[in-house]
Amino acid sequence: MILALVVVTALGFDFTNGFHDTANAMATSIATRALRPKTAVALSGILNLIGAFLSVEVALTVSNAVVRIQNADGTPKESLTSDGGTALLLIVLAGLIGGIVWNLFTWLLGLPSSSSHALFGGLVGATIAGLGWAGVNWNGNGTKLDGVVGKVILPALISPVIAGVVAAVGTWIIYKITVGVAARFTENGFRWGQIGSASLVSLAHGTNDAQKTMGVITLALIAAGDWTDTENIPFWVKAACAVAIALGTYLGGWRIIRTLGKGLVEIAPPQGMAAESSSAAVILASSHLGFALSTTHVATGSILGSGVGKPGAQVRWRVAGRMVATWLITLPAAAVVGALMWYLGNFVGGVAGAIVIFTVLIAAAVGMWLRSRLAPVDHNNVNDEWEPVTAPTPAEKVTL
Repeated sequence: MILALVVVTALGFDFTNGFHDTANAMATSIATRALRPKTAVALSGILNLIGAFLSVEVALTVSNAVVRIQNADGTPKESLTSDGGTALLLIVLAGLIGGIVWNLFTWLLGLPSSSSHALFGGLVGATIAGLGWAGVNWNGNGTKLDGVVGKVILPALISPVIAGVVAAVGTWIIYKITVGVAARFTENGFRWGQIGSASLVSLAHGTNDAQKTMGVITLALIAAGDWTDTENIPFWVKAACAVAIALGTYLGGWRIIRTLGKGLVEIAPPQGMAAESSSAAVILASSHLGFALSTTHVATGSILGSGVGKPGAQVRWRVAGRMVATWLITLPAAAVVGALMWYLGNFVGGVAGAIVIFTVLIAAAVGMWLRSRLAPVDHNNVNDEWEPVTAPTPAEKVTL
């Protein structure tokens, strides 16, 4: 029963990951009108589905390099599974709930936080609560930077900087090369280019973010004693996670798309193509290396870089500051929620405890969705001006 709840909750996280991160691939294409909003999210969903089958490196990172629950041969530690793995499954379930709650909260606020860090934060918090600090695989085998530090935290710090620099240089080069070319030819040409680069980001997103939920479900299967192969992921897990993230992507996280597309930079097609190309390159390289980085950090860094690289572009640094502040608290905030959920579930105990915290998740999700309906954002208003033009005062009307 608990394993079933874990699988359902994991797929629910994958779904929220999809609509939370649609903006990473498609926000700039929607903002520049290279693609219609509904067309953009449909294309992104299809490519996320395909990308989810192209790699398992990140999934193996999640199942092997975050939580210490298995022996070297992949079997679960006997000291932790004397109850049939119930305690460990409760840890995974509580961690997933921490990630989903933070994802939904930041979506409600329209803040592009990291779904990856929400997931890892929830897992780390629940693991510390259930197994102590030693239960978290901080540095892998101790001889190299691995585990949470090397595979999660360092990429989070480095990847947005690299993406921003690449996007800034690319944008600057584009504008230098196209000096003197008629604006209408430049704009139209780069809009077509954006379709290709945004598609590549969506494909890359599938190779990275869809893998994380695959890793979590595999972790749960290991905890239950139903899987021991630490080098592979069950096919049904791959397929289920691919479909879940694709459906979430198609739903479209319009609030976050609006923030990334309109809130950071008034972006033009050349900037959009540079930002998307930079994001795709960084994400694909990280997926190949097994780094569970934040695609949100990468996309945001790329968009900021495109603003810096364009002469005279306006960058809204206040909005960027709010995003960075959210990034900094995502992992610890999700960890706190994950730990609280574990304490609640453990206090109630057994299957009943798992059902209680799952019910808390449903209540929180429904509450935040109802709150979002008070100020809806969808494909109809996602491209409205970020700062509305105020009506002139009576004195201004006289002057006019």
